[in-house]
Amino acid sequence: MADAVNRRPPMVVFVASGFVLLWLLIAAFPFAWTVWGSFKVQADFFSRDTWWHAILGTNTTRVTGDAFTGGGYYGAWVLTGFWRAALSTAIVTVFVTVISLTFGTLGGYALARSTHRYRFVILVAALFFRAMPEITVVSGYLYPFFALNIWGYLPTAIIVLVALNQPFTLWMMYSFFQGIPRDLDESALVDGCTRFQAFRLAIVPVMWPGVITTGLFSFLLAYNDFTVTGLVLNENNQTMVPKISSYLGQIQAQGNVMYAVAAVVSVAIPIFLLVMFFQRYLVSGLTAGAVKG
Repeated sequence: MADAVNRRPPMVVFVASGFVLLWLLIAAFPFAWTVWGSFKVQADFFSRDTWWHAILGTNTTRVTGDAFTGGGYYGAWVLTGFWRAALSTAIVTVFVTVISLTFGTLGGYALARSTHRYRFVILVAALFFRAMPEITVVSGYLYPFFALNIWGYLPTAIIVLVALNQPFTLWMMYSFFQGIPRDLDESALVDGCTRFQAFRLAIVPVMWPGVITTGLFSFLLAYNDFTVTGLVLNENNQTMVPKISSYLGQIQAQGNVMYAVAAVVSVAIPIFLLVMFFQRYLVSGLTAGAVKG
């Protein structure tokens, strides 16, 4: 009887499946097309005559002797030093993620287990701070950075991004800790653990999905940031996203837009692999954060 209730009409299944496939095609096509085009020359990928030039590589074959070329990647990574931007991005994202996650985890646990009234005030203040436009927060840091002569260096971007990201991680971890029964803490305390030992030995082992989920979102915020890194970093310390913007503004005049296309693919692929690798933890973490125990 349960099978009869759960069985859906074939037309509903067909329409739903078709809608999902159409949505996936629309969502994936721009990225797939960019990846394909990154191995062509500019005359093919930006051809105004026909899309078949980009598909067949007509001009790419004429110029390079092959339908595919890695000239865009060589130009971006070697000739224009995109690897420096990648290194700067790695440093910024790792430090922002580790710092934000450390303080967010400790702060979220303290607020989730606190019975004081100031807990609500802190959470509302954090929410208000996170809702402010990024440019408003960045402008407040510019004068101290200039006065201390530290503007343009990677630590300046890390400081601002942590300040922007900390309220988010605090709320996320607070939500996850709210879903963990207090009995775990109390049982550990009864067994002789200190408060920190109870947190480390009893709570953290069951919190990994939430930690990974929050850490992934923190990583993405720092990795994809443009406003902060574009304003507080100089040209020598640019991260990848502002570097791509500079390609579009400067290299276009030289006829080497394919550097930017190759750089876009280089930025997107690590994110795709990261999300695919952590998708199981991401789903379980978001589910755990939505359930309050």
